[in-house]
Amino acid sequence: MKNVYTGLVGDIGGTHARLALVDEEGHIRHPVTYEERNYPSLTEVIATYLEKTLGRKRPGRAVLAVAGPVVDGEIQFTNNSWRASEGELFVAFEFESVRLINDFAAQALAAPLLPADTLRRIGPDVRGADFAPLVVLGAGTGFGVAGLARSERGDVEVAGEGGHAAFAPTDDVEIEVDRILSRRFGRTSIERILSGPGLFNLYSALAEIRGVEPVLADEAAVTAAAGKGEALASETLDRFCAILGSVAGDLALTYGARGGVYISGGLAPRMADRLAGGDFRRRFEAKGRMSAYMAEIPTTLIQHPYAALVGAARALKRPAVGLR
Repeated sequence: MKNVYTGLVGDIGGTHARLALVDEEGHIRHPVTYEERNYPSLTEVIATYLEKTLGRKRPGRAVLAVAGPVVDGEIQFTNNSWRASEGELFVAFEFESVRLINDFAAQALAAPLLPADTLRRIGPDVRGADFAPLVVLGAGTGFGVAGLARSERGDVEVAGEGGHAAFAPTDDVEIEVDRILSRRFGRTSIERILSGPGLFNLYSALAEIRGVEPVLADEAAVTAAAGKGEALASETLDRFCAILGSVAGDLALTYGARGGVYISGGLAPRMADRLAGGDFRRRFEAKGRMSAYMAEIPTTLIQHPYAALVGAARALKRPAVGLR
């Protein structure tokens, strides 16, 4: 018996585009990852994927999780040159309905559904409050944030652009990092530090503070060198994890995320042991008079390879509204 596919889902980041089909039971099927630099547009990627998996057939509906703010059904991607609209995709592929949602909003929808073996607790094993909001955040090509408002009547995702909020230094080293990066960029947003490019920004700023030459070429080299114990690279990753803890704590306070904080993105899973053994959780809880409140919020690393696709598949189950 042939599978029947109810829709197309996608996770379109700043570097990779991941596409999959969804079967009648809501399961993700045939996921494929594409390098965005090899395609001129999102439409070209989707066409390539559908030709490979379905030939001339088309799924009825589509939900695509995209990296950036969706405004009136359109997105200009923050970290690449692509743009896309629900209208263009509707016409190009003759979908019955198509919806663009923020990629971290999709991950927020996914978080309560992910299997336990795709999650890793960072810090104490505390239980989040039932039906309390949760927040998902993470560093990759950029820094994403979204919340999930929960109630007995259902969940509602709350997309945001928190990665572009200002960086808040907490000690003399971070104050100097802020000065260096503000001189370079005009201001220092969270994403200027907590992202792939931001990791290298942090490395170069720490090199300047320490008075040494930044000999490593990019963030991948910094991560590799830290794995070999190189001092400045290790300091950079430790500082990165600490700052991530502070930012995660600030966002937990902002969203009232007593249901839990989930860390996702392309970088954090590669730093899982540093997150668990370093200053992440201490900095997360270090919120003065609210420290006891913070101590009761669980922090969890998402290790599922297709979390945004899971969330997009959940969104696909909502009643179709056609082209907005």
